[in-house]
Amino acid sequence: MKLPVLGITLATFMLAASLGASAASQGNDTAAFAQLKSLAGNWESKTDKGGKAHLRYEVVSGGSAVVEHFDSDDLGPGNAMVTVYYLDGDRLQLTHYCMAHNQPHMQAESFDSANGELRFAFVNATGLSGPDAGHMHNATFRFIDADHFATDWQFYEGGKPKFNEAVQYTRVR
Repeated sequence: MKLPVLGITLATFMLAASLGASAASQGNDTAAFAQLKSLAGNWESKTDKGGKAHLRYEVVSGGSAVVEHFDSDDLGPGNAMVTVYYLDGDRLQLTHYCMAHNQPHMQAESFDSANGELRFAFVNATGLSGPDAGHMHNATFRFIDADHFATDWQFYEGGKPKFNEAVQYTRVR
């Protein structure tokens, strides 16, 4: 009789813990989305080739989405990219419209407000030519202060990491 009671107690504890973790994650996603909204404006970084990369963030649709416009002196005309960040319920999501001709969809995996780190993990993608096609797979943001943040986007190809694009941006005044 003790074994079934122990099993029920353990199952109840695990369910309560997962519900608590889910609620904590959702609160973090809302806080992370507010942090993304604070990026509204223009940002710049230097590229490895001596040019500049430009980001413009705008809060749209009554505050329900943040649109990121990315362009770089090194990319050439027609290669600008857009990423849209939004809450789906209480879960922070992004869709990246990539110059690789696909649209990865990611979900916030974690947000640590103490160190300003926000991590997104790959969920799925549209526009992939096949399962091993190259695509952005993960993204990490590091909010440093009101005028500086860093990103690290990881590109996958053949089912494994191929390269990372790590960049630090400064707000343009």
